[in-house]
Amino acid sequence: MEPVLIVLVVLVVVAFIALIKTIQVIPQASAAIVERFGRYTRTLNAGLNIVVPFIDRIRNRIDLREQVVPFPPQPVITQDNLVVNIDTVIYYQVTDPRAATYEVASYIQAIEQLTVTTLRNIIGSMDLESTLTSREVINAGLRGVLDEATGKWGIRVNRVELKAIEPPTSIQDSMEKQMRADRDKRAAILTAEGQRQAQILKAEGEKQADVLRAEGEAQAAVLRADGEAAAIRTVFEAIHDGDADQKLLAYQYLQTLPELAKGDSNKLWIIPSEVGDALKGLGGAFTGLAGNGGGANGGAVAAPSVPAAAPAATQVPLDPAAGPRPVDIDKGSARPRVDPAREYRKIDPE
Repeated sequence: MEPVLIVLVVLVVVAFIALIKTIQVIPQASAAIVERFGRYTRTLNAGLNIVVPFIDRIRNRIDLREQVVPFPPQPVITQDNLVVNIDTVIYYQVTDPRAATYEVASYIQAIEQLTVTTLRNIIGSMDLESTLTSREVINAGLRGVLDEATGKWGIRVNRVELKAIEPPTSIQDSMEKQMRADRDKRAAILTAEGQRQAQILKAEGEKQADVLRAEGEAQAAVLRADGEAAAIRTVFEAIHDGDADQKLLAYQYLQTLPELAKGDSNKLWIIPSEVGDALKGLGGAFTGLAGNGGGANGGAVAAPSVPAAAPAATQVPLDPAAGPRPVDIDKGSARPRVDPAREYRKIDPE
């Protein structure tokens, strides 16, 4: 009885193991390569799959998602014989699990070596400045070569990126100095342009201010002249409309005479011959008033004496240092005598 029980237990265990090997569950975005007696049979896709136990064998499970592989820095020599270290990152995806399993032994190592050789070929035809400023060109060149070479491996290279390009330390120092000099140059140029623009704007502002000031002064002068002309015209019209007589004009003329003697520099002033006529007219006015109204008690009011008419030009020296004015005794008049040896300053009352 005991041997039969042992056999039954063994059979149950074998059946369980066979069941496990028969049912294969493949996760999503994955694939499995099945070999039968060491030969490729089929590719298992995601889901539940049935295989023949102890005859079919799972060779490899492959992830079909996009993979990211960073490669260590690689020394590359540029066209101008400078060594730079370049870090690269590859984005790839397995499109054919069978080819990725049987066409290449290790597609990761193959992609890395192909990237290094292609990068050296591309960088070797460029100088340092072009290498630093042509990342897109380098990425496109790497992607084209890798995509063409890895197509038969069942690999699709989606993207190639350069993480860093590190030139030698001495070149970095020189580049920093050059960049600093370029920035200082641009700053000086911008400062000079700003000062130039400021001076231009200031000059234009001063020019416009001068023009506006001159226009304002011209307009003010015109308005002032128009006002004076209007005032003179108004006075002239008022005199003519009021029909002013000779007596009023003579009185106004006499009030204007004291203005001639104003000023510290006036040493000599000339009385015109019309003063006599003015005095005669004023005297006549007082005589008329005396004849018409008389005094306050009805008596006669004596008219003021009117001096004789002055000559055409009477010269009176006003300099105190010149001494007393000479008097012409021979003619019996108090009119100052003109010394021919003395120079007199003539003032035109008009």
